[in-house]
Amino acid sequence: MSAPGMAGDDLLQVLAALASPHRLRVVATLARERNYVSQLARELGISRALLQVHLRKLEAAGLVSAHLELSEDGKAMKFYEVNEFVYTLTPQSIAVAAQSLTTPEPVEES
Repeated sequence: MSAPGMAGDDLLQVLAALASPHRLRVVATLARERNYVSQLARELGISRALLQVHLRKLEAAGLVSAHLELSEDGKAMKFYEVNEFVYTLTPQSIAVAAQSLTTPEPVEES
């Protein structure tokens, strides 16, 4: 994934997904190695429930992906890994993305 020609709404989704210290730490941790939810939560020192919220936002933005695997004892484990991405933001790429925004601009009150 890259920013040039990226739709405005998609760019906003990526930027929003990365605009959290927890989600930045999740991406940084998964960049080292893929991991399953329970172990990732322990490494990050956050609850699995909170981690799931962050993972869903990252997954919706296309930054991470999940895969179910069976452990040796037959337990289903959900592994996450970082998807490769490169975003180069320039004033020009932002201007192009802004032209395709479907999110309405806030109306200023007089």
